[in-house]
Amino acid sequence: RGAPGQPGLYLALLGRVFDVERGRKHYGPGGAYSGFAGRDATRAFASGDFSPAGLVDTVSGLSPAELLSIHSWLSFYSDNYEPVGKLVGRFYDENGAPTEALREVEAAIEEALKLQAESDQEKQQFPPCNSEWSSAEGTRFWCSRESGGVHRAWAGVPRRLHRPGSQGTPCVCVRSSGPPWGQPGSAQHSDRGDLDNPQLQQYEGCHPLAEQCVLLT
Repeated sequence: RGAPGQPGLYLALLGRVFDVERGRKHYGPGGAYSGFAGRDATRAFASGDFSPAGLVDTVSGLSPAELLSIHSWLSFYSDNYEPVGKLVGRFYDENGAPTEALREVEAAIEEALKLQAESDQEKQQFPPCNSEWSSAEGTRFWCSRESGGVHRAWAGVPRRLHRPGSQGTPCVCVRSSGPPWGQPGSAQHSDRGDLDNPQLQQYEGCHPLAEQCVLLT
């Protein structure tokens, strides 16, 4: 843990040990993250729980987003600190071979990455609307070429998006001309963009091609 007389300053993440001497002000004795030193505290990288109960290596019950946080931290340490070995225990055996626990975590992270990629693709197809509420006018939804943080060549029109198995119907911006998503080279299409997607529902009382919609309270 970097104290006088100890052999170095290390931490482990998913069983991989890194020399964090160059980050001594953070990980050394008295540092804000000194609790990570000298142990595998993988769970705390996702949960933010720096108590003794949280500074542990078990990852059971973590959400896909939390697993992605662990994946991101592992990339950070791999890029910025020297790997010096593996920790014998939950994730590696005495021969340095991966355990079943590690294989399960890595499979779960791969699935989380896949879900993230699908979510990113959906956001490109259906960027979130801008929205604002006032007691006088109600809720206003509108689309622009940058709404939802997605920069694009089209603004789109507001629609409700129904996701199978999900609660709620968020407002998204839908391309209203050209071929449907995923069919850029299609010569035969209705020139309605994604308006005919069955997951979409028009807002009542709004013009089908209006770039904004106001719902009265």
